[in-house]
Amino acid sequence: MPGLQQGEANAVASGGGTAAEQSGQSAQPTQSGKAGPSGAAAASPSAASEESPPSALPALKPGSKPAASTPDKAAAQPGTGSRSAKPGSGGASTAKPDKDEGKYQYLTDPVPEGKPKPVEPQDTKINHKKALTATLSVSAATILNHMDQLNKDKLEVLPKDGVIYKAQKVTFYEGESVFDVLLREMKNNKIHMEFEMTPIYNSNYVEGINNIYEFDCGELSGWMYKVNGWFPNYGSSRYKLKDGDVVEWVYTCDLGRDVGDNSMAGGQQ
Repeated sequence: MPGLQQGEANAVASGGGTAAEQSGQSAQPTQSGKAGPSGAAAASPSAASEESPPSALPALKPGSKPAASTPDKAAAQPGTGSRSAKPGSGGASTAKPDKDEGKYQYLTDPVPEGKPKPVEPQDTKINHKKALTATLSVSAATILNHMDQLNKDKLEVLPKDGVIYKAQKVTFYEGESVFDVLLREMKNNKIHMEFEMTPIYNSNYVEGINNIYEFDCGELSGWMYKVNGWFPNYGSSRYKLKDGDVVEWVYTCDLGRDVGDNSMAGGQQ
């Protein structure tokens, strides 16, 4: 599903930075109660330094739990932002990479013509002298249409309108990724977020935002992301932002179909 990631979970809620964060592996919001299939997680606050400009975080794996489209776990799970990852990962596909296409070494299906190619975090240089802007939003509104599937323990953390972070312009530095911006904004606004690193997809997987996790609204639920209306087939850590991009993190309860992405169900992007 969207935004899923693999690897050790990292979460941040608010407060001072942690050692893990300094090493580039921790997220802003604290692990505060992981719900859904993986259970609760402990909260450990961490905050971004205001004295030095934020730097790009190392690739974390896309979310690794449900299986949907643009999640943060690579390929088809929610949270990874990719086809064969779970929701929340916005990750890549499980198809074998083409031997002649080194750029697909992280199990990424060919990117549709005219769409941005993935940029590997380790090959990216952040230019802190060049600030750009993008629009970011985070919504779990689709859950409102699937309340019968929602984990009842999550009713208290679900906003009445489903909107966790309303659409607004945010500043980022040239070279930063979709994941970098989400992480920083969630931390700055003290919004819980948990993610994991998935080396095989070379990207982070977003397991939960605002204590709403993958599988919290059914086995096909999780976080996904889209940029300028497109659900990328690779993780959010590999999507290099451009000035003016519109980034939307959305929660799906049906492997992306309820948020406009049918690629996981055999449709076209």
